[in-house]
Amino acid sequence: MASHSDTLVVFFGATAGANGGKLGSDERELILLVWQIVDLHENKVGQLQRTLVQPDSADLSEQCKEETGLTAEELCKAEPLESVLQQFHQSVSAELKSLGRSSYTLCVDGPLLIRQVLHPEASKKNLVLPECFYTFVDLKKEFHKCCPNAGPVNDLTLTSMLDYVCIPAAVEQEAGLREVKNTVLLILHLLVEPYNHKFSTFETVNYKFESGACSKTEAVDSETVIRARGLPWQSSDQDIARFFKGLNIAKGGVALCLNAQGRRNGEALVRFINSEHRDMALDRHKHHMGNRYIEVYKATGEEFLKIAGGTSNEVAQFLSKENQVIIRMRGLPFTATPQDVLGFLGPDCPVTDGMEGLLFVKYPDGRPTGDAFVLFACEEYAQNALKKHKQILGKRYIELFRSTAAEVQQVLNRYMSTPLISTLPPPPPPMVSMPVLATPPFITTGSTRDCIRLRGLPYIAAIEDILEFMGEHTIDIRPHGVHMVFNQQGRPSGDAFIQMKSADRAFMVAQKCHKKMMKDRYVEVFQCSTEEMSFVLMGGTLNRSGLSPPPCKLPCLSPPTYAAFSATPAMLPAEAALYQPPLLATPRTPQAPAHNPAPALAYYSPQLYMNMNMSYTTYYPSPPVSPSTVSYFAAPPGSVAAAVAAQQAPSILPPQPGALVRMQGLPYNAGVKDILSFFQGYQLTAD
Repeated sequence: MASHSDTLVVFFGATAGANGGKLGSDERELILLVWQIVDLHENKVGQLQRTLVQPDSADLSEQCKEETGLTAEELCKAEPLESVLQQFHQSVSAELKSLGRSSYTLCVDGPLLIRQVLHPEASKKNLVLPECFYTFVDLKKEFHKCCPNAGPVNDLTLTSMLDYVCIPAAVEQEAGLREVKNTVLLILHLLVEPYNHKFSTFETVNYKFESGACSKTEAVDSETVIRARGLPWQSSDQDIARFFKGLNIAKGGVALCLNAQGRRNGEALVRFINSEHRDMALDRHKHHMGNRYIEVYKATGEEFLKIAGGTSNEVAQFLSKENQVIIRMRGLPFTATPQDVLGFLGPDCPVTDGMEGLLFVKYPDGRPTGDAFVLFACEEYAQNALKKHKQILGKRYIELFRSTAAEVQQVLNRYMSTPLISTLPPPPPPMVSMPVLATPPFITTGSTRDCIRLRGLPYIAAIEDILEFMGEHTIDIRPHGVHMVFNQQGRPSGDAFIQMKSADRAFMVAQKCHKKMMKDRYVEVFQCSTEEMSFVLMGGTLNRSGLSPPPCKLPCLSPPTYAAFSATPAMLPAEAALYQPPLLATPRTPQAPAHNPAPALAYYSPQLYMNMNMSYTTYYPSPPVSPSTVSYFAAPPGSVAAAVAAQQAPSILPPQPGALVRMQGLPYNAGVKDILSFFQGYQLTAD
């Protein structure tokens, strides 16, 4: 529109559900539209128009029936939304022409009707809205500019604004007509003395979401970020922007989250232009995307930067080309070259700028990961590329997916931060000696249901979070009784087992903590036995179908023991304990010489263990069956002894020859028997 100063069209709407301050929060459809023209030059008004809208579902809430007085029978005779909007545009255009005006702007009492009702409903029904619905005047903000002492903008209502300027409200029986008449009275009052107000601040609705890169050094306001959960795994940033249609998302403000395996986990972080739009986004909690409802929660700027922020100039340059469609390729041969990829895609889907539109994902040492991102200039080229999903390149089939700028940044960040563990860690600092218990504790199995299982934990949950979750019941946990369950990649699986002091205590915790919230997620708590717990910790499964044993129950698969240390009063509190880190080989109990029956001692690096003064009454370490880190290899007992000797400490562990190798690319169902068979003919250590 050329100008916004000619005419205002006062616009009012009602839905089949909540109205007023909750308009649009329940995802209900429009059923009523009322409008009237106000000539800003002549201070004249046009004809008052009122029309009903036929919804897809004529189920009206009791509040709607009471406030509007409408019935389902009346709505069934009305026109659908698309026809009503066309009638609105034609009616307003004709009236403007008769007044000699050329343009108009909608004026609404708050942004909810436009942002939370009209645009989301039109998006779901695939309607193309006229241009006039992308710009509007918020009467509350204009009134606040004239009368700043009337109170905060969010607290203003049509009635309070009329009372402040001492205008008697219009008396009208029909809903909608009353609100529009009062709005027109207020506008006309602001146009004359003593205010002489000029309507100059116009709200806009973004036509489309703009992708882009985000730097880790950028300041992100936590009041502008939300977390959306429950998204379909194939949804793109454009799909998420469509879910939040009507609200303005910041450029590059959609970051799809990936799980530990680099796949989308159904969550996304979304950054809006200001806190007002963020608050309206929170009101879309449990609105639907297709057949799925989406949960919307608050998030922080730090969380957004962790996912979407980056420091790589190569990525920034790759993403600097705007209005490009990004496709992710996965499973490329490690020997694949840019020419191979371009040849695989073919001439029907040309890559933007040739090889410059390709970004190969690599490890810090330059090794390829098998992933790459490709830029296409338009949707047609991207669709042609997606048709090549699971076609063969070399001897491997290639997976192709839609991707986003934030996913490019996240994948690069993840691989570039992968620790290089091709060599053993550097020699440890001087060892300290601690007495070892003569009988280290084992996890005994039995049918007594004195354990609980926690299912659905947040993947970022630590043991401290579990203790806080259990609250007062923490005192009933056995020492070293918290067992985190990790998957085959060493990542948290969302499960944990806890050994309680008795079956009664386990039953009580299961009753009181079941479906209690932890970090915006509810956690399921079930009572179980140590036998069931041990089966899961050894690789078995426990679900509604029953208990499935581990793939292989060799003796070497039984959980290794971990050393608990007794402390002398001069050194540690009575309840203090240390534990063996999960990936360090369990030390053998040293044998004292026959001529010197001194207590057995083992040597450990202080940096590899928890604080010695940490009491297990407040911290419950996971046993070795649940590794909590994959950042280093375990040194064999021989190298531990060699490190001790190098520091001129008394050697009590005899040096043992041997070497440690790492295996990558194992099948997910591979067991110990498969690995032993693979190394058949080689000398392996007994343990």
